[in-house]
Amino acid sequence: LHPTPPYRFDLTAGFATFFQGRYGGDIFEEGIFHKLLDVNGQLYLTRVHSHGTVAAPELEVELTGPVLNDAVLDGAQQQIAWILGIEQDLTGFYRLVKEDAALAALTEAMRGLHIPHVASIYEALVLAILGQQISSHVARVLRTLLIERYGQSLEIDGVLYRSFPHPNALASAGVDGLHALGFSVRKSEYIREISRQVASGTLDLEGLRARSDDEVAQALIALRGVGPWTVHWLFIRAFGRTDGFPYGDLALCRIMGQLFNAGTPFTPEQALDYSRRWSPYRSYVTTYLFAARRSGYAFPSV
Repeated sequence: LHPTPPYRFDLTAGFATFFQGRYGGDIFEEGIFHKLLDVNGQLYLTRVHSHGTVAAPELEVELTGPVLNDAVLDGAQQQIAWILGIEQDLTGFYRLVKEDAALAALTEAMRGLHIPHVASIYEALVLAILGQQISSHVARVLRTLLIERYGQSLEIDGVLYRSFPHPNALASAGVDGLHALGFSVRKSEYIREISRQVASGTLDLEGLRARSDDEVAQALIALRGVGPWTVHWLFIRAFGRTDGFPYGDLALCRIMGQLFNAGTPFTPEQALDYSRRWSPYRSYVTTYLFAARRSGYAFPSV
């Protein structure tokens, strides 16, 4: 695969795993990104590593699974290209932030980071609900438990790899099964109901990709457990929209306070107002801010 330059594989794969090496079913260790994919109903393991440079990126993808034909190879290539955001053009974003001293320095330090995507809107929606109003550490624990208990697995060379659960698995788990993992009763209800609707075909989340931002937001907010914060994270990680901005995220408000408010956190309203200068590239700003925070970047105060 040949990503649109500039492209930093280590930062992009690192962000996909929250710079933890292993995060749920995603693994990025020793320069190799491992991901279990569902292609035409069969599980395949992809191993991706970089052969190129930031300016001339090239990724090699190794695929292991039961049947390897052109349809499988094409499907796997499309999925991993989406997950690793290889087609994103950062030119407009970099031009926008060039005159912003603090943001320009941060962006230059992380130059080539593309936004990694979650494989499906359903997975991203469940993970967003899971992460509401809890710490990132607790969210990681719950995500891991969910995948280990209800996800599928494939053993390759003595290593067990896991994939995110199918909607029917979480619908069958029910409120009691999810609550037993540590989910609140309310979140268990939200996830069970969404999973039931997706599994039955009454909720077509993937069909929302062709809809406008306003239409997507309206359809998602109609679901129990979904508010603006969740919608904007899905714009960024699931839909590939360029202007998502989860302004109600308190961590985002703290990061922006460090950079732009002498260390005092913004209120969500202040963060939203300040962010308008970055439209239509707020998805990239959000991703770069969180990537910097998670990777240990030293934030200067302005």
